[in-house]
Amino acid sequence: MKKISPSLTLLALAINAFAIGSTEFISVGLMPMIVNTFNISLSQAGLTVSLYALGVTVGAPLLTILTGTWNRKTLMVSIMGLFILGNLLSAFAPTFLLLLVGRVLASLAHGIFMSISTVIAADVVRPEKRASAIALMFTGLTVATVIGVPLGTFIGQHSNWHMSFVFIVVIGLIGLIATSILVPKGLPIPGKINLSGLARIFTNKSILMSLFITAFGYGGTFAAYTYLTPIPEGTFRFSASTVVIILVAYGVMVAIGNSLGGHLANKNILPALQKMFAALALSLLFLFISASLASQALGLIATLLLGLFAFMNVPGLQLYVVQLAEKFTPKDITLVSAFNIAAFNVGITLGSFVGGQISKGSSVVFTPLGGIIIILLAMFLIRLAQKDQASKL
Repeated sequence: MKKISPSLTLLALAINAFAIGSTEFISVGLMPMIVNTFNISLSQAGLTVSLYALGVTVGAPLLTILTGTWNRKTLMVSIMGLFILGNLLSAFAPTFLLLLVGRVLASLAHGIFMSISTVIAADVVRPEKRASAIALMFTGLTVATVIGVPLGTFIGQHSNWHMSFVFIVVIGLIGLIATSILVPKGLPIPGKINLSGLARIFTNKSILMSLFITAFGYGGTFAAYTYLTPIPEGTFRFSASTVVIILVAYGVMVAIGNSLGGHLANKNILPALQKMFAALALSLLFLFISASLASQALGLIATLLLGLFAFMNVPGLQLYVVQLAEKFTPKDITLVSAFNIAAFNVGITLGSFVGGQISKGSSVVFTPLGGIIIILLAMFLIRLAQKDQASKL
């Protein structure tokens, strides 16, 4: 049998990542339409983001544990099948409750995909190319932010939001076919995961603190990001078509921020993360000021700055927890990675919940302030982690 090129396997993973990245945040662009369709409040519509994140939070570690003995290719095909099923249900959901069920099903696929795809990417290349392989796989998520979410929003605006989910289903089908053809059958199988690893992970102060840093540092953005469409439309009075263009520009800034964040976190991770969080907090403050003034020009600048700093911290947060796992619990690196993915989505759930409560109690204009408070908690924890490191030197 002809050996499958690692580049083609990585391409299949990137296509799947594009589909998954597109569906994660698609409801951000569709939220005004979902509100009108089901006659619900904006905070209720925010559940399409927060419950999705909660599903990833539960699905990443739980399904990683339950499927440890599965053939990796079979598992990947099953994951994309579940992903397609969830988005089909969302696409044709006659009620808001069924839309949420579809979102949760898709989120379970998302969680375990993120847990195992990085391992597969690392397994199909030579050791010295592992970091590059993982970065290439994650390109799918970046492209989803730049193209997938704005394109899905555009489709929804020019037909209806149901067709946006149909678009994601089509991408998922392409990913499923690519997986069936391009992912090798004989990938290493982790085997049954030893649950004693849970005790090792959650009794380690450094790893536990890193998970909280991930949750707070990443989640603060989502107090405002969850309502990124209502803020430009309702507060800055941009047209729906202009908002699509703004979302594309926002995605480009996210891609730039991710690249810069990876470069900045290569050496001194904690100091770099502290600076990134400070910049993110300031960008949220600027967004609040711009929204309070209802200035379109300032609002556009603030939105782009938020895109630059919003996810700049992701590479550093991922690298930091892996380094801690290698140092303290080398037998549990995969499980620690799964819990870090869960922590990212705990942050999304927390941020979108805080934003929802603020928008319900006052106005979406004040949601960035909630994000700032969450990020300050992450900065406080990083300071504690730095002191802990210094005391051990």
